[in-house]
Amino acid sequence: MGALNGAEPGSATIGGVLAANVCGPRRIKTGSARDHVLGIKAVSGRGEAFKSGGRVVKNVTGYDLSKGLAGSWGTLAVATDITFKVLPRSETVETIMLRGLSDAEAAQVMCMSMGSSWEVSSAAHLPRAAAERIPVSLISGADSAVTILRLEGFGPSVAYRGDRLVDDLKQFGTVDRLDDVLSTALWTAVRDVVPLHGDRPLWRVSVAPSDGPAVVAALEELDMRYFYDWSGGLIWIETGEAEDAGAGPIRAAVQSVGGHATLMRGPAALRTAIPPFQPQPPALAALSRRLKENFDPKGILNPGRMVAGV
Repeated sequence: MGALNGAEPGSATIGGVLAANVCGPRRIKTGSARDHVLGIKAVSGRGEAFKSGGRVVKNVTGYDLSKGLAGSWGTLAVATDITFKVLPRSETVETIMLRGLSDAEAAQVMCMSMGSSWEVSSAAHLPRAAAERIPVSLISGADSAVTILRLEGFGPSVAYRGDRLVDDLKQFGTVDRLDDVLSTALWTAVRDVVPLHGDRPLWRVSVAPSDGPAVVAALEELDMRYFYDWSGGLIWIETGEAEDAGAGPIRAAVQSVGGHATLMRGPAALRTAIPPFQPQPPALAALSRRLKENFDPKGILNPGRMVAGV
């Protein structure tokens, strides 16, 4: 996620990955960082060292604090040792691409493909303005929106599943296929949110995949660029320099469908003026506050990082 703020490639830390619960386009298939952490050693704001989990998948060591710290943005404890479960890299990667679909058509294609038997591991939709900024000529030169679907695995399996998926998608228009090299470059750019690199405010919006187009339609008055990941369930939205960076209409649109919006990039003054994270219901906010008080009673770990005054 550091690339969103201009950090050098490779500057991320494994502790930061867990603290932010980082995940890329493969999230809907393989999960996020919290789904792969097996154990952790950490130091709380009380100065107390503790551990949770272990070094193997099967372990029973009490409360699963490892997953509890995932996504806490360093507000509960400082991790000193983390054990992750890892997966082998796929032998072959292929991308199926369709051009010119509307947001609603793309959502239909992505959900249908993810629900098929062909084991699609990632699905994203790039409107024309976003596609033009992808450093892959077949995408940037498409002169239209593109909808992309990733297949991974052993070569013969990927080839067979690709053929079947193309047969299913012919009804939606011309289908292109990207090889391993182009696919890797494409999905790296999607993971790193390359189409929205810059210094304008950036929102990470999470909703049900079927609700994504309606959320974007409700924001058509905003000065924004956007694209969809996670089969439409994740919307990256870059807004203009409005006073609240579009927080009012974005959160209203998201709340109407039961999702949440997080301000991932913005100047310090903006992050002070509006809550970066989706405001919690009173009961959940009280629970979060008690958790913070138990781990960090003096508020020395990233105070105010997630919630003002906590």
